[in-house]
Amino acid sequence: MEAIDRTLNENPQLAVFRFRDAALRGRTLSAAQRPPLRVRGELENLAGSSGAPDTELTVALSSVIELGGQRQARINAAQANTDLLSIEEQVQALDLLGEVIRRYVDVLAAVELVGLATDSAEIAREAVSAVNRRVKSAAAPQTELLRAEAALAEARLTLQAEGRKLEYHKRALAALWGATSPEFNVDTRALYRIEAGTDFSELYARAQENPALARFASEERLRAMEVRMRETESNLDVGWAVGVRRFQTTDETTLVAAIEVPLFSARRNAGAVASARAELERIAADREVARLRIYSHLYRAYSGREQAVAAVNSFDQHVIPALRAALQEAEKGYRRGRYPYLELVSARRELMVAKRAKIESAAAALRYGAEIEQLTAAPLLPAAGMTSK
Repeated sequence: MEAIDRTLNENPQLAVFRFRDAALRGRTLSAAQRPPLRVRGELENLAGSSGAPDTELTVALSSVIELGGQRQARINAAQANTDLLSIEEQVQALDLLGEVIRRYVDVLAAVELVGLATDSAEIAREAVSAVNRRVKSAAAPQTELLRAEAALAEARLTLQAEGRKLEYHKRALAALWGATSPEFNVDTRALYRIEAGTDFSELYARAQENPALARFASEERLRAMEVRMRETESNLDVGWAVGVRRFQTTDETTLVAAIEVPLFSARRNAGAVASARAELERIAADREVARLRIYSHLYRAYSGREQAVAAVNSFDQHVIPALRAALQEAEKGYRRGRYPYLELVSARRELMVAKRAKIESAAAALRYGAEIEQLTAAPLLPAAGMTSK
């Protein structure tokens, strides 16, 4: 479907992930860096009170030895962040795909409603002509003509309103790929291409692979890496320095060395470790909440789709054929003077209401199908036709 391809390629919400990925790659490079080497120069006894020069010059190289695998822990945490970003991009893509289908269905339904409003306006125009003939022949009162003309004006207003709604829905769909003018056509037959439903248990099994749930596995790995990183920070970082010292008065040079060990590192870092562990333990509860939410949303979409499909079939096979036959009988009876004008108007209105309800039920079935696709991360709807102008 062209709308899906264009949205995935051009929607700015997905483009953001390229920049976030570049930022995480930079963080991974930083995490892989070893402690820096430092050069320090020190000049002592430069000017004494005795006036005798006793200058000492020390030049030393220093750094830190990270113990406990701190560098690897930083790398692992950075990589886990990258993996989580990939899952988040999949979740965002699924959300966008669901929105594309919903807006596309809005366009399909709007096109059908414009067609229905056009038919209604044409029927109202023909009604004015028919009533006018009866009024001229003194077979009907003038009030029937006035009512028919009012119905025609109302039908034209409805057609105008449906046309504006169609333009809005087309622009809303085009906005998903950044277009400001909706230059595409749709095949309205796609509105009624409703596939047979799938068993709910099978749909729920598919939903277990939803990236929204897989995200918790990635986040759990990330939090575990962060716990490990905080724990390694409790280990001692041994600072070292080595260099040479020159005594100006004796013209001697000696080797100097030093080490530096922080005290009570584990105690100072205990809060950070406890916080990281709490974040890790929270993931399991969040996963269960998300699983239950997906279950309830999936069942709502499943039952809603089943009801909408049943409604479409009922309108097709029973309601609309019966109302169409009733309208034909009312038209025939009105021409012969057997039925009043209100009977004819009522029959026409009931048929139009049923046709509109069929369109809305078909659109609802496709929207629920889009929600099921989003929740199961698996295709359910047939390919719909859309072509650029």
